[in-house]
Amino acid sequence: MPALRNAVLLVAAALAGCGAAPPAPTAAAKVTFTTVTAAARAGDRERIWDGVVDAVDKATLSAQTGGRVVELPFDVNDYVKAGQVVVRFTDVEQESGRRQADAALRAAEAGAREAQLAYTRAKEMLDRKLIAQAAFDQAAARHEAAKATLEAARAAVRGAGEQVDYTVVRAPYSGILTERHVRIGETVRPGQALVSGLSLARLRVEAEIPQGDVAAIRDHASAAVLLDDGRRIQARQVVIFPYADPRTHSFRVRVELPEAETGLQPGMTAKVAFAIGTAERLLIPAGALVRRGELTAVYVVDAADRVTLRQLRPGQRFGDEVEVLAGLAPGERIAADPLAALAWLAGREPGR
Repeated sequence: MPALRNAVLLVAAALAGCGAAPPAPTAAAKVTFTTVTAAARAGDRERIWDGVVDAVDKATLSAQTGGRVVELPFDVNDYVKAGQVVVRFTDVEQESGRRQADAALRAAEAGAREAQLAYTRAKEMLDRKLIAQAAFDQAAARHEAAKATLEAARAAVRGAGEQVDYTVVRAPYSGILTERHVRIGETVRPGQALVSGLSLARLRVEAEIPQGDVAAIRDHASAAVLLDDGRRIQARQVVIFPYADPRTHSFRVRVELPEAETGLQPGMTAKVAFAIGTAERLLIPAGALVRRGELTAVYVVDAADRVTLRQLRPGQRFGDEVEVLAGLAPGERIAADPLAALAWLAGREPGR
């Protein structure tokens, strides 16, 4: 009997414990780091195609005078500043021609002065009725001929000076030397190719676009080149060629880029995002992302200030912001600085 009574007492005590109220939960501590709210904003709906980078300024310099090459200061792939000498010729014949032109100019100037004096005397004598009209006409004709000879001599001097200048070929703009067509010691003739080069300051990207998307691209006329480091280079101009390839039925679209250091090189491929409509994007600061290998996440702060690390799927980058494709909803709060959130969590760890 005593054993049965003890068992009944134990059961009664257990039932009484089940009916007691549970302990109140401990409130989460308020976060002390800065948070931002994810917001959806209207933007361009884009479609991405691959394009090829091309240089706007590229040229092959040709000889404008004859001579023997005596200097090639730069080799292929060297950077050349605007105005620097890239080819130099011998100038013996050109200097001789300039000296001859200078001598002819001095003779023409002397002849012009003599003709001017003769014309002045003839006019005075004609006014005093001392010579016939025919004699004056002859003096006037010699004066006009002397002036024409002087102008021709001056033009010859300018031409001879240009021939001397042509023996020194300078870079028309800063850029990269891509090819040398002559060698030192080689004799060249006018019109012969000397060197080729291109400028990296002004670039463009050309892409082949299906004809079904050309109308939308033409309406919006907006595009951006997506770089590997996440940057976007907004196009300065979008040019659609007015004809299609008869084999692929695609249109060539040229994207003009602003003059800036982009890291792009002519000949490489680049992704171009063309605006074809409007859409809403969920954007967050790029600095809020936590990257651990293949994992991309953010620290999410709920209404009770509980902090959790949540994985998400990022999209394109727009300046200092990143598009979120999945894993986050508009209106949710995230830590603006992941390191500050991590430090706050570490500080609360002993009391958790």
